Amino acid sequence: MPEITYREAIRQALRYQLQHDERVFLMGEDIGAYGGSYAVTKGFLEEFGEKRVKDTPIAESVIVGAGIGAAMAGLKPMVEVMTINFSLLAIDQIVNNASKLRYMSNNQVSVPLVIRMAGGAGSQLGAQHSQSLESWYAHVPGLHVVAPATPYDAKGLLMAAFDSEDPVIFIEHTALYPMKGEVPDEPYRLPFGKADVARTGKDVTLIGYGGSFHQAFRAAKQLAADGIDAEVINLRTLSPLDTDAILTSVRKTNRAIVIEDDWQFGGFGGEIAAIIQEHAFDDLDAPVMRCSGANIPMPYNGALEQAALPQEADIIRLVKSMVQR
Repeated sequence: MPEITYREAIRQALRYQLQHDERVFLMGEDIGAYGGSYAVTKGFLEEFGEKRVKDTPIAESVIVGAGIGAAMAGLKPMVEVMTINFSLLAIDQIVNNASKLRYMSNNQVSVPLVIRMAGGAGSQLGAQHSQSLESWYAHVPGLHVVAPATPYDAKGLLMAAFDSEDPVIFIEHTALYPMKGEVPDEPYRLPFGKADVARTGKDVTLIGYGGSFHQAFRAAKQLAADGIDAEVINLRTLSPLDTDAILTSVRKTNRAIVIEDDWQFGGFGGEIAAIIQEHAFDDLDAPVMRCSGANIPMPYNGALEQAALPQEADIIRLVKSMVQR
């Protein structure tokens, strides 16, 4: 399989959808003439025209609201909200309309809407542009929340997102766009709610998604040098969540750490920890631990930003504290 970037994997999925489904169109800020803030849609305006690739005003609530209306009318819109931070301006449309219209219409109306947004920190974009708010959306019934960690994930999950009859929040970690990985040329789909056990092990389970998956995987490789065998799970989607994969792994390793960029207090890691405690308590040899971002607004200074994010050294320290008790 050829190696391509995370960015190119997303481009391939979007191009395929535009080429093969006339109902699909894209809209968002700077996605046309500028080619997208992260260059994902570069050249699409010239290739597909203004009816399929629409530049919008800087008005997130309007953009998402228009996408909801278009989806209700039978189209398959992809709305880009540039960053997850800006989605807060559209949260009423997402939470009070997109997620609830199928239920409130007694299944008469569906909202097949894909909302792409970049999230995460590590790029020195400041406190207002470096947040990980995926747990907010995973909390809402009626939304699918997707967080691809690899180019392979990104293409397969985005292809599947366009098949959904319900709204999909598709979160791309900003630090991953240049990352390369093997991706098939042909179209394929990865099912929602199916995690990937990226590395098998017997001593501890490391659970991550998006950017945090790579921290977990790198930590596992370093731990192997010390004779500690870590299993690594790439969640891929937060809603639906593959609880079976998590519990199967923990019942084998008897220890678990959840890694996420998000603030620990109220973060998604707490939900995973609760699921493990409720359903695999008798299998645990140590309490479930979390390795999360510091509970502060994200600093702009590069060194301070890295200090506020979980690092491989933090994961290794926690693992050794559990295994060497």
